[in-house]
Amino acid sequence: MTVVGFDFGTTNSLVSVVVGDRVIRFEDEGQPIPSVVSYEGGQTIVGREARKRLGVAGLGVHGSVVRSPKTMLGRESVDVEGVARSPVDIVRDVVAYLRNEAIESDIVRNLNFDRAVVTIPVNMEGRRRALLRDAFRMAGISIVQFVHEPLAALYGHFRALDTLENELRRYDRQLMLVFDWGGGTLDLTLCRLVDGVFVQLENYGTDDVGGDHFDQSVRHEVERRVRESRGLGSEVERLPGADVRLLHECEEAKIALSDPAVSSWTIYVEHFFSGVDDAALDLRLTRDDLEAIVGSLVKKGVARITELLEKYEVSPAAISLCLATGGMANMPLIKSRLHEIFGPARVFLSERSASLISEGAAWVAHDQARLRLSKNVELSLARNSYMGLLDAGVEMPVEGERRTDEFSLYCVDPSDGHARFQIVTPLRVGRDVHRDDPRTVLSTMQVKVDSKAQPFMERLSLKVEVDENLILTGVVQSLNQRDAARCEVHHLEFALEVPKKKDSAWRVSAERGVEGAERDVAENIRVASLRGPGDIVLRSNVSSRKDEMLVPGEVMAKLNPYYFDVRHNPPPVQVAEKLYYQPCALCGRRSNDPLCRCASGGYARHGAER
Repeated sequence: MTVVGFDFGTTNSLVSVVVGDRVIRFEDEGQPIPSVVSYEGGQTIVGREARKRLGVAGLGVHGSVVRSPKTMLGRESVDVEGVARSPVDIVRDVVAYLRNEAIESDIVRNLNFDRAVVTIPVNMEGRRRALLRDAFRMAGISIVQFVHEPLAALYGHFRALDTLENELRRYDRQLMLVFDWGGGTLDLTLCRLVDGVFVQLENYGTDDVGGDHFDQSVRHEVERRVRESRGLGSEVERLPGADVRLLHECEEAKIALSDPAVSSWTIYVEHFFSGVDDAALDLRLTRDDLEAIVGSLVKKGVARITELLEKYEVSPAAISLCLATGGMANMPLIKSRLHEIFGPARVFLSERSASLISEGAAWVAHDQARLRLSKNVELSLARNSYMGLLDAGVEMPVEGERRTDEFSLYCVDPSDGHARFQIVTPLRVGRDVHRDDPRTVLSTMQVKVDSKAQPFMERLSLKVEVDENLILTGVVQSLNQRDAARCEVHHLEFALEVPKKKDSAWRVSAERGVEGAERDVAENIRVASLRGPGDIVLRSNVSSRKDEMLVPGEVMAKLNPYYFDVRHNPPPVQVAEKLYYQPCALCGRRSNDPLCRCASGGYARHGAER
């Protein structure tokens, strides 16, 4: 049975499928289907017809309409005209409608599907992914694989090119930025293309500057201007549902003024004010007006690009392609800001901006391209060493799969009664990373251990699992104290390969590309330090092997004073640690006390060795 690409968006949703060598989109009058549901009695209305009800005057209708249900996932319920409805059920209604519309369409004969590659924002938490999977399952669709929306857009952009091989060679080893600004989120993905593999270097996502926020800003300003021009104070109330109808009209104005051929637009709501002779709200809005209203939001969103590039110390000039997608990318002000940063020649705004993510998911489904991890996932060990938990290039689970690994560890220093686990990932992609490469902390766990135990006596276990929702779960246990802790990591970076052969399967190899990107990043990107003045770091006290050199010096001094006999040649770092916590033999002050002027000060004698 066919596997489709499904972009379930905050504002609009779209199903696409690859037939032969082209993508078929199941649109409504050439546009994606609005993610809007209206419940009227026992009838469920979805899409354009439901969206029209946002602009209809009258009592009762507005209260039945739910827009942007994707943002509601994770809530217990949503009040719809006094009825508590589950967000999962509302999402199910949208998904089921799109599925039925695609199946019943005459665009593709005998189309039937119950599986999909589904796109998600880069910052979508694991619990919400699981709820989204439940909603799809209830609508009769199983999710084969999740793919980040910007990565799907990039894949779809290249995969649909007639000159695919030439473009892959042209951009090989080049940095690319995907700028996906939609109704709900702004997602950024910094990628490198290596041997036909798109490798994510860094993701950034935020929902505080999505298109819905633009609509709200315009709504507030339009009402303020109308009240001011007509002398209507705050005592003049709105009619029930008027704010919803105005919000709909403001969204229409934003979309219309994104067309270069349209310079002004009239916002009109027939029944808006209560208790006045003229109840209508009427305002002519120009593009300059719109840009003045939303300018701060545009500035805030575009600043995220600078933050992402600065983290990797990459200049805009190093970006070979900025792919702009999402409905907000059509706004002239946003396009001009992108041109200022990267130059017009390197900014590409697809004519299929509204459908590119869905098309990319359809190509991923058609090619059966499987996500792989782009960076190692490691455990921080004693003495600033690291143990690999998941290697870059490893396949990520698809529907119904789990990947599980278990590790046995020791507690190096149980003296404070706790063993600390820190799961990290290098900023450098690929498997071959260095000990001093900067790492990002993904999660930290702590379990109780016997504080009186000798080093390496307390045995610890760590279980790491990645599930079909791309959630990494870590579970640690202290086998003696029987304490346990658990963590979840929801945000990882991935790699995706454009297949060279048409008979590729879900197990296409992306390891070559990940390793190639690793070398390129090492050569061309100087990663910024993650530590600032005053920062603190966790001192890991777990190890995968028994080695007395891993035990802190002050702990070894208590356990075995003879360990520091100079004839045994103790390691200088342990000697320094021992002396740092040892009072001065002459004045009794701490070793780091500035009042200690004694030549016997341990820290003074051994500080240079640290």
